[in-house]
Formats: sequence, structure tokens, C-alpha cells
Amino acid sequence: LNAQRTEDYRDDSYARDGGVLDPVTDDTPQFVKEYHDYYKTERGYHRRSPNSNEGITKTSVLSFINMPLLTYIGEIRSAVLMIHGAEAHSRYFSEDAYKRLTGDNKELLIIPGANHVDLYDNLDVIPFDKIDTFFKKVLKEK
Repeated sequence: LNAQRTEDYRDDSYARDGGVLDPVTDDTPQFVKEYHDYYKTERGYHRRSPNSNEGITKTSVLSFINMPLLTYIGEIRSAVLMIHGAEAHSRYFSEDAYKRLTGDNKELLIIPGANHVDLYDNLDVIPFDKIDTFFKKVLKEK
């Protein structure tokens, strides 16, 4: 990453990671195809979205080296509702994070049949009623 920063400085530019793969092929992993179906189509494309276009800078992740994202998750005292698709390749992330939360004001909701991007915009699977109920309950307790 430091070599990339040096190259970016010398070139007076910022190399990008490429965004979501385009085009996809038959042997492309399913979760990448799902990202493609969202970010590279009218469904989720946006001209300023890194995933729809050239991606983030290759060095964007450098700041995370000394600060893993879940370092202080055990200190969260606020209510947490985690919602994840049962078929999402990233499901393990929510399950692992949930185990590290403390307190009794947390909930992990796994949506049967849903993948990662289904929960971005698929109104048939997003559990709006559960979200409403959860937050009404935890906000009322305050």
C-alpha cells in the first residue's frame, strides 16, 4: 500500500481498485454476480458510486491497518438490530459481530432466501415491520 501511495504521488493521480467486476462470466462467484446485478445495472447504478464505476482508491484501506473495524464493538451500549440475508456470502460477518456485542438490547435477524444485495432494495424481503417494532420498543425503554 505504501508503494502504491508513492506511485500515486509520483503520477499525481490515485489508482483505483476497479469497482465491481464487469462483465461477469459463468465462472464468476455468485456473490460477485449479485453485486454486478445491483451496481452495474439500472437497479443500483449511480455515476458517483465507486462500486458502479472505477472503485475506491487502492490505498483507501490503509487507514484500517491500525484500527480493525470491530475493535470496540463490545463497548456499544445502544440497541443494535443486525439484519442479514441467509444466502449472503457475508452472513458470517454479522453473526461474528453479533456474538461480540454485549447487553440484552441486541438482535440478529436472518432473512431466509435473501442474499446480500436483496436487502438494499428488495421491498419484498426487507423486514420493515420488524425494524419498526424493534426501534419502537428500544426507544420507548429510554
